[in-house]
Amino acid sequence: MLLDILPQVLVDGLTLGFMYAVVALGYTMVYGILEFINFAHGEIFMVGAFVGTEVLLITDALGALEGMNPFVALFLTLLIAMIITGALGVGIERVAYRPLRGAPRLVPLISAIGVSFLLQDLVRFTEAIARNEFYLNSPILFTGSIPLGSIATIPTKALIVIVLAVVMMVSLTLFINKTKWGIAMRAVAQDQSTASLMTINVDKVIMLTFLIGSSLGGATGVLFAQNYGTIDPYIGFILGLKAFTAAVLGGIGNIRGAMVGGVLLGLLESLSGAYMGPLTGGAFGAEYKDVFAFSILILVLLFKPEGLFGEAVKEKV
Repeated sequence: MLLDILPQVLVDGLTLGFMYAVVALGYTMVYGILEFINFAHGEIFMVGAFVGTEVLLITDALGALEGMNPFVALFLTLLIAMIITGALGVGIERVAYRPLRGAPRLVPLISAIGVSFLLQDLVRFTEAIARNEFYLNSPILFTGSIPLGSIATIPTKALIVIVLAVVMMVSLTLFINKTKWGIAMRAVAQDQSTASLMTINVDKVIMLTFLIGSSLGGATGVLFAQNYGTIDPYIGFILGLKAFTAAVLGGIGNIRGAMVGGVLLGLLESLSGAYMGPLTGGAFGAEYKDVFAFSILILVLLFKPEGLFGEAVKEKV
């Protein structure tokens, strides 16, 4: 029966959706302040996955991973990946985006696409030299699964992904709403000129935005590698596009919208992958789930371009 697999499909969809949601936060934070799409963000996610995997592989090669508490190993891996990807995001903003801040919007967009391809090739080149391959299998820290009654099981690694994703999203929400820097970020998103007149350092706020967004993206890359095991330099491209789709679905520039859009897209993609084949008599299989995801993007742009939680605004002149 098709309904028998529904609980497991929902578990898989939530796991994927929370990863989309955290990556989508990076897109929506940058757009909310600078009003341009940082298409290199998907590759920052990919760098985080490789950094985390290399940390675990090196630790394992040194013989230190076997006796280490898996939570400690995951914490250290996340910390290192977040530091490196956060610094990478700040460097990209300083070198590739800040000099183009006054240029037409198409110019920094092209720069972002160029950075995206540069990061792909740098990782591929580095891994080819270091390991003579760029498809890596990450050591999995958490094995086994937890039964959810008699209807489904949730892998321990998937539960870790969901819990940490929720922690990151809640922490970001509290930071944006409760801290001085969070208020400054909201002020800059509203009006950069007025914010600067009120002694807010706009450059520092933008730098902090890239630092936080890139750190979250890098951490999600580590969680992705833990959940799926195998990574390559191209994982950031499709996942980044889907996270962007999630941000548009929820309302680009809206933090809450990015969260809801990511989870919703993950559930829809998981449901389509599981049920599209049986419901269409085999005409469309699970391989069409990506088509389904991007069809949602087209429909949203056609009928509700501001997204589920976004507000229609007039172009500034």
